[in-house]
Amino acid sequence: MASYPNVQLHIDGKWRDATGGRSIPVINPATEEVIGTVAHASQSDLDEALEAAERGFKIWKKVSAYERSKVMRKAAGLLRERADAIAPLMTQEQGKPLPEAKMEVMAAADTIEWFAEEGRRAYGRVVPARAEGIYQLVIREPVGPVAAFTPWNFPINQVVRKLSAALCTGCSIIVKAPEETPASPAELIRCFLDAGVPAGVIALVYGVPAEISSYLIPHPTIKKVTFTGSTPVGKHLAEMAGKYMKRATMELGGHSPVIVFDDADVEFASKTIAASKFRNAGQVCVSPTRFLVQEKVFDQFVETFTTYAKSVKVGNGLEQGTQMGPLANDRRIPAMEALIADATQKGAELRTGGSRIGNKGYFFEPTVLTGVTRDMRAMNEEPFGPMALMVPFKEFDEAVEEANRLPFGLASYAFTRSAKTANAVASQVESGMMTINHLGLALPEVPFGGIKDSGYGSEGGSEAIEAYLNTKFVTQAGL
Repeated sequence: MASYPNVQLHIDGKWRDATGGRSIPVINPATEEVIGTVAHASQSDLDEALEAAERGFKIWKKVSAYERSKVMRKAAGLLRERADAIAPLMTQEQGKPLPEAKMEVMAAADTIEWFAEEGRRAYGRVVPARAEGIYQLVIREPVGPVAAFTPWNFPINQVVRKLSAALCTGCSIIVKAPEETPASPAELIRCFLDAGVPAGVIALVYGVPAEISSYLIPHPTIKKVTFTGSTPVGKHLAEMAGKYMKRATMELGGHSPVIVFDDADVEFASKTIAASKFRNAGQVCVSPTRFLVQEKVFDQFVETFTTYAKSVKVGNGLEQGTQMGPLANDRRIPAMEALIADATQKGAELRTGGSRIGNKGYFFEPTVLTGVTRDMRAMNEEPFGPMALMVPFKEFDEAVEEANRLPFGLASYAFTRSAKTANAVASQVESGMMTINHLGLALPEVPFGGIKDSGYGSEGGSEAIEAYLNTKFVTQAGL
């Protein structure tokens, strides 16, 4: 296994330390040990990145979509070749089990290839004219330099969607990657550079998120903003982008409902959705959280789900057999404890879990709560951890009303054997994504995004490149 590096900035084709040499420690959440450092960008570093992005855009936008695609496909190949070296870095800095980290790296290569091909199909069109000798053309052009802000829960996945969408459309990009998990996104970007992306087209910076966003977003060089993270921060950045008339994509928080109807295959549903719940220790924006289970099968579902939760092996992600790693940082432990304390004080019952594991590393027990009510914080705030809230319901309308009660609308889940019920729940639940009877979200070729307070825009499917392109109309008459 490769040792953890001291991660540098990448600006204008060079890997280097920050001006002034400032850095931030990187902590392994499984051991609480400092394993490396990441360079902390200064304002002069950001200025250099902005100037380079301007130059890089002028170069990259002139490269044909065909040639851009070839470079991106080469980057995907390099990423696959290096997956076994990159995955342990991600596990050390983020905590997720090594197989999950490897899966994230390999999925990122698929994403790059999808966008590489989609960029070749960013078609314009000819609009039939009303008079002879007139051509009406709709042309798609890259919007310009992009500022991208990404979180720590999926260090590569959250970067690769933004980076690939920008590059395939001819944009340059400045990535502000997460300081807590810096090495794996740096290695992702290294693959693109080694594949032949010109200097200036990609910059990678780290530092204080609020300072970097407040400097980059208003800057006239930046034409497009993309952010993945919490709803409060997303609203602030969207407000800033709107003030300066910047195009924006916001992929924000959720509080995903799971609706299990009494005609579902309960054994299959409980085990399938439990595996999804405890993936990445529940630190997933689309993680299932509110489990709305019809009364007839409620006890069976809770029992099967709880049995699964008790069987999950929690430990260091580098150790063989680990199914769930630690929470990614020390802030998540008190956040989980506070939500659980509030719920139990108001009458909720802990069916399993509820506590930190040990006193070294940010490990937390897979947790299942029953008897939860709407006045509990956990039913209203995204837990972002390994917590499942069990709620019985009687009738269809009751489940839909609870699913739609919160201002979030990112992902939703349902299990039923009835085609009529499946169609009805898909129609009436307010969310950007719904998956029924299986786990089918987040593939490169399908839309990925939310509605309401969960944001706007898509980071997957053909819709993902729209926000990186300007539409120009050209009408021409023969002389």
